Amino acid sequence: MTEPALSPIQAPGGNAAVPAASPAAQALLPVSADGVELVARFFRALGDPARLRLLEFLLPAEHTVSECVRHIGLSQGRVSAHLACLADCGYVQARRAGRFAYYTVADPRVADLVMLARSLAADNAAALADCVRIAPAPAAERAART
Repeated sequence: MTEPALSPIQAPGGNAAVPAASPAAQALLPVSADGVELVARFFRALGDPARLRLLEFLLPAEHTVSECVRHIGLSQGRVSAHLACLADCGYVQARRAGRFAYYTVADPRVADLVMLARSLAADNAAALADCVRIAPAPAAERAART
């Protein structure tokens, strides 16, 4: 009998804990410290709930800053700053038409990433809720105090 393509990592006691990354996935992992920092920076851009909400809002269609402000409920300045961050990191792009800027998701893979993240978060909701090593978002922290 042949070995499975994904060999499990052994937990203490010899039990299989987590499947090892496939050769294809291992090829995608950064080798250098600079590569790891770049990937971490990529995910930090998604670490703000407002930016995630903006990305999800922009997935199906392009929207103006004013539409984003109405949808997300933050000030125009904060929404513009979040959109600028997302644009600087390559998640969204702007199209100018007169005095309006229309924002849209720059790469269709962003939708896949957001949906995968939602699925993984749902599957791990209890663990994420109990996690004490990652601080809650500032807005959630304020709401918890009031």
